[in-house]
Amino acid sequence: MLSVRGLVKAYGERRVLDGIDLDIAEHQVVVLIGASGSGKSTLLRCADLLEEIDDGQIFLDGRDISDPRVDGDVERQAMGMVFQSFNLFPHMTVLGNVTLAPRVVHGVNRRDAAERGRDLLARVGLSDKADAYPDKLSGGQQQRVAIARALAYDPRLLLLDEITSALDPELVGEVLALVRELAEAGRTIVMATHEMGFARQVASTVAFLDGGRIIESGPPEQVLVAPTHERTRQFLRRVTDAGRA
Repeated sequence: MLSVRGLVKAYGERRVLDGIDLDIAEHQVVVLIGASGSGKSTLLRCADLLEEIDDGQIFLDGRDISDPRVDGDVERQAMGMVFQSFNLFPHMTVLGNVTLAPRVVHGVNRRDAAERGRDLLARVGLSDKADAYPDKLSGGQQQRVAIARALAYDPRLLLLDEITSALDPELVGEVLALVRELAEAGRTIVMATHEMGFARQVASTVAFLDGGRIIESGPPEQVLVAPTHERTRQFLRRVTDAGRA
């Protein structure tokens, strides 16, 4: 579905992405792991055409969507992005946040958008919060609303950028449980996360990034349990030691 070839992204002299190659097949869950600053979030933002790339190509269903002549707003309709900081509109109700894009961008009438929005809120366990405002919700509830909003126009590809990193530890589980349900339902997902246990359970492919490059990728049992690259082993040891501490 999505193919990245030779992707380069630099900020000044610093190359954040340095020749990334990655393929995502339909119904696959690809988990990006790596230290902060390794390029995971930038890769997701480039895939969603939120960042201009400096070199390389991004293909969606075989079409080069990184071509400057392409309408990024149109291509983004196939992708739903969820950020670590929720990014909900504070002046709108939960239902208003979920229905905004279908109404304004896709031209869905208010009644149909509201019906779809309530169905999605029920799916993420928040049907009773439709008329609440974001500041009345916990962090985990806000993140579930953000996921419902990303699903509101039924994107083919879901991009999740460290969606549990801003949550209190006790709220992480409820968000990951929702992502697991989406994965089991066949959603195509690319997810950057530090949750190694979750990656091992859910991922079809794990890709380890370091210094803007994919150092190692493969099935979770290979990358997370028996990595072949020393840099991957070093990273996983640090993550394991930090978890024990």
